[in-house]
Amino acid sequence: MAKKLEVIPTIQEGISVALVNYLSILAAVVLYVLTIWIPYLNVGTTIAMASLPAEMAKGNVVNPLFIFDGKYRRNMGEFFILMALMYGAVSVGFMFGIIPGIVLGYAWYIAIILFVDKDRNALEALRESNQLTYGNKMRIFCIELVLGLAIVIACGIITGIFSIGHVGWLEGIGMFLTVVLVVFVVPAMLGVQAVIYKALTAPGAFSRQSGEAASA
Repeated sequence: MAKKLEVIPTIQEGISVALVNYLSILAAVVLYVLTIWIPYLNVGTTIAMASLPAEMAKGNVVNPLFIFDGKYRRNMGEFFILMALMYGAVSVGFMFGIIPGIVLGYAWYIAIILFVDKDRNALEALRESNQLTYGNKMRIFCIELVLGLAIVIACGIITGIFSIGHVGWLEGIGMFLTVVLVVFVVPAMLGVQAVIYKALTAPGAFSRQSGEAASA
């Protein structure tokens, strides 16, 4: 059966991973934004950015320059097929009452990472992601929801504390801390995704017959 993810421990470990890679991820994002206009190169950097959780899951500090590695442009045709299949099917799912689209989105939560990290083709990545997320879709949703709420609450607390008395310099510090926390959202989400990916792809984390239907 599938490994059952734990909400709070996954978030805690994800934040730890994000803190280690905080500056590296910000640098990678800046490099990505600065070069997104360059044809062909931007395909490779987009695929590399999508694979960030796999790099973070290895336990090493990510080198921001890895997004320019030529290996990420090698299978760009297959990547386009994967994206078309994923977002096309999810869009159709949303047409059938929203919930099917959400379920598909979480079923294929790690498909892109598998495509890059495990060198799967489009169909293999979708199939394997569906199998590996079996029984964990709701848990993944809860993990993201709790993390998002925690960041919103933390921002609210910081704003409330540093707004007491409406002292200019205190409000400035509060605003700075809030911006730092908001900027941390992307690394935190990637860190959590890295922990989820590592847990679901660990040896022995999953075993069931391939013909069994997917479940949330």
